[in-house]
Amino acid sequence: MQGQAQQQAYDRGITIFSPDGRLYQVEYAREAVKRGTASVGIRAEDGVVLAADKRARSPLMKPESVEKIHKADDHIGIASAGHVADARQLIDFARRQAQVNRLRYGEPVGVESLTKEITDHIQQYTQVGGARPFGVALIVGGIEDGEPRVFETDPSGTPYEWQALSIGANREDLRNYLEEHYEEGLSTEEAMGLALEALSEVTDEEMTPKGVAMATVEVEDEELHERTPEELEAILEEHDLLEDAEDDAEDDADANEE
Repeated sequence: MQGQAQQQAYDRGITIFSPDGRLYQVEYAREAVKRGTASVGIRAEDGVVLAADKRARSPLMKPESVEKIHKADDHIGIASAGHVADARQLIDFARRQAQVNRLRYGEPVGVESLTKEITDHIQQYTQVGGARPFGVALIVGGIEDGEPRVFETDPSGTPYEWQALSIGANREDLRNYLEEHYEEGLSTEEAMGLALEALSEVTDEEMTPKGVAMATVEVEDEELHERTPEELEAILEEHDLLEDAEDDAEDDADANEE
């Protein structure tokens, strides 16, 4: 009984380390991230690709209302996984910091600098009583000094830089797929296909343009471009990720003819 009471005390106390050096509430926040739908970020030779699974939980829900990729600045996009409300708070914070940097220094904020400002903000919530950690992870991708860069934020407030990464549900499976298929020197177009192929590997249902979100930032113009459903459909078809849906449609047509 005494051991259980001590365990509960460490669970409730966000600022208290357990005897083995763990912050349980931060670990629980990481579990919350794993319950969110997956997002993928890939650094290409000439740009950055952000992609996310945004399937609606109900056919009554409007797909446009599911927001997984956000614009932080003209040259920076953010993809999220975990608690949506927590993600919106951090994205609003990132947007304010990006605007402050432009007003104060007259230049766009760097991708690394913005990521560290976000993680510094996240880390504060692991040291303050009466608050809880953010139950969300972010992928921050953009162009800095002509170079594509992709970072991850963790509920503990730690920034990581990646060539390619995944957050959210099925993270390990997605990471294994990216490790197997990612190659340095990929073009943005190739990275877009790789991102969708990775998401399709861990998706039980058929992929549809409305069930996926994608945005790119290319070195050429350093502008965030959200891909339209028409563009996504073309990419899915190019990589044979809509093949099952097409086969089903043909089978239905044959059945109707019979």
